[in-house]
Amino acid sequence: MMNAIKPLAETPDTVTISRADMNALILAAEDAADLQAVQEHQAAEAAAGGYQAAKAGYYTGAELLRIIGGDSPVRVWREKRGMTQRALAAAANLTPSYLNEIEMGKKPGSLWAYQALAAVLAVKIDDLVR
Repeated sequence: MMNAIKPLAETPDTVTISRADMNALILAAEDAADLQAVQEHQAAEAAAGGYQAAKAGYYTGAELLRIIGGDSPVRVWREKRGMTQRALAAAANLTPSYLNEIEMGKKPGSLWAYQALAAVLAVKIDDLVR
């Protein structure tokens, strides 16, 4: 718990506080932001059915290394979901060749394509683009 802030000087427009009080305020704000992020994450996991259910939407360390190494996030998610290119392309109403070009980085892919892929893979579009 933070001690009471003691103003050193006040005007109608400003308040002067000590460096120690300022540092304490910054730490308290950072702690509050961290706590809020944790609570939001816990709420999202609860909405997904708990940690085990939410875990299906998390990258493993190996998957992250693949993406960092240049592998396509679309390919990583497709394989994580146990889908072939043909199955994903059919489910997303794309041609297999177009999906292959997206995965190989030969085509950027349209917003519509990414929306369809994200829906089938049950991820956010942001998870599919580098």
